[in-house]
Amino acid sequence: MRVKSQWFKSETPKTATEIAGAAAFIIFRIAQNSLKNMRNARFELPPGLVFFAFLAELLAFLTLCADRIAHRRGDEAWRTEFTTAVANRVGAYLADNEAELLRAEPSDEIKRRFVALVNLRSADYSDCRWGDDGPDYAFMRCLGHRVAELMERHEQTWAVSQVIDSEAPEAVAMLQRAMDGLLDTTPRQPRGGSATRGE
Repeated sequence: MRVKSQWFKSETPKTATEIAGAAAFIIFRIAQNSLKNMRNARFELPPGLVFFAFLAELLAFLTLCADRIAHRRGDEAWRTEFTTAVANRVGAYLADNEAELLRAEPSDEIKRRFVALVNLRSADYSDCRWGDDGPDYAFMRCLGHRVAELMERHEQTWAVSQVIDSEAPEAVAMLQRAMDGLLDTTPRQPRGGSATRGE
């Protein structure tokens, strides 16, 4: 899956909230791709409560991954603004989709529940490390076990392995590439820009 993560006007500084809006859209697409992969691997995830609970766990994981990437920027106020905006925007995407499909809860309640999940998982992942290469094994194992709790008993062990060995690493790699692009402040040549000509 390819995601667009370059700004049209790279010379214009982007706010934390603007970057968060783009990151949230990318996070939602990555989570949808991971969910599709799990279903292609024959895990039982029909549209319904378990489907959206699974999606919420992936989205919370990726939101907290984006937070760890933002932490490396070294500006705590920026990071707080960014992560808050990401969680709210991702929650809105989830809420719109779940409310439209299931029609069981209002979207505001679904979004509120997702933000609470992000806060809860933040504590779960707080002891996990994030190095230059991304999340450690414990970070991905935590997601694997959270996902497995939602699956049928006969799928749980297999689900943990699928998440740790395949889905989490792939999702993190896509997010890292996208975030690198969104946070890149290096000036770019305009498309079709002129090159310096020698006489």
